[in-house]
Amino acid sequence: MIETRKLNTQPALKRPDDFYNALVDMHRELNEEQSQLANAKLILLLANHIGDEEALEEALKIAAEGLG
Repeated sequence: MIETRKLNTQPALKRPDDFYNALVDMHRELNEEQSQLANAKLILLLANHIGDEEALEEALKIAAEGLG
């Protein structure tokens, strides 16, 4: 059976370097705890925006690959 992916893993940002720089800037003045909280908030905001539970579950699996 061929697995159909819900998650787009192909580059989609028009200006990825600009987004990366904004992400780094968001963390610049934060301590470790604040940085982790900012990441958690960002993840939850984007997950809510996506709203597709199958795609989000797939993203969780891909993100965890090779970490444990």
